[in-house]
Amino acid sequence: MGGEFRHTPSGAHNILVDHEPIGIAVLITPWNFPAAMATRKIGPALAAGCTVILKPASETPLTAYAMARLGAEAGVPPGVVNVLTTTNPGPVTAAMLADPRVRKLSFTGSTGVGRILLAEAAKSVVNCSMELGGNAPFVVFDDADLDAALDGAMVAKMRNGGEACTAANRFFVQAGIHDAFVEGLTQRMAALKLGAGYDPETQCGPMITTKAVDKIDRLVSEAKERGARATTGGAPLDGSGYYYPPTVLENVPTDAALAHEEIFGPVAAIYRFGTEEEAIRLANDTEYGLAAYVYSRDIMRAMRVGRGIETGMVGINRGLMSDPAAPFGGAKQSGLGREGGVTGILEFMEPKYFAVEF
Repeated sequence: MGGEFRHTPSGAHNILVDHEPIGIAVLITPWNFPAAMATRKIGPALAAGCTVILKPASETPLTAYAMARLGAEAGVPPGVVNVLTTTNPGPVTAAMLADPRVRKLSFTGSTGVGRILLAEAAKSVVNCSMELGGNAPFVVFDDADLDAALDGAMVAKMRNGGEACTAANRFFVQAGIHDAFVEGLTQRMAALKLGAGYDPETQCGPMITTKAVDKIDRLVSEAKERGARATTGGAPLDGSGYYYPPTVLENVPTDAALAHEEIFGPVAAIYRFGTEEEAIRLANDTEYGLAAYVYSRDIMRAMRVGRGIETGMVGINRGLMSDPAAPFGGAKQSGLGREGGVTGILEFMEPKYFAVEF
């Protein structure tokens, strides 16, 4: 990217700030949005002038190969976009990060794996962008449009069957609208048709693996043992396939594991709150800080609460916030850096400052 001269007020010298490609970038993507995650990393890296090595999740490697082939057909030169698949990612990733030619790591995945990669990258001081886990609060005030809040809840919770880092996990509903919200969400979740992804009538497909179903079942079972009540769903289904039914839980204790671990499945845990201050406190009671949702007809209050919640992104009266032109990323242990827009391109560039005397 071209630089820009700026003259200092003192007149001592002129300033030029240039931006150069950071270098070879290792891109590690998850299985839940295999095409979108890859394009969100490859696009800005190429725009910045970097070559890339894409390591997709072992569960979804074929999408990455297909995208690399399409890139080659579109004219991407050989060696610019490289795909490396493995079922043993630890040693492979460590070897790449130890290579002095690699200067960038962009990772989307769990916070636990992100911590491991940050430690590995630190050995060679590799620049890191981390889009990690989430535990999104969905806050509904008494004055919210109930139908709009329910519509938004279904999008924020059930997009990709709940297997999304921005998925609403914890629904904090003010006391005056709580019962109506529970009833409405229960009806909508119970009406979803569960089935195979190739069935055009399916509205909720299977989870990614048996391990994923077991985790959801563990979290729901523990919450029920601690007093939560399932108004629909709440137990794994008999038969083959990695299915877990759309589930609504009310009276969930705030110290249940479900309140603090990323669910990554079709489970909505509902909590009752009284005051605005309590909603903010409950929303922030997590190590994660990726996304949040706030519903209220009072936009000033919604914005105030959104600013009080420690996240990188907030949806106000909408259940979908992703936009390729906006900076996507989180705070706290939900990550470092941003994807999307100009901010995302700058993640793959090094600023270089010139002090120039003519």
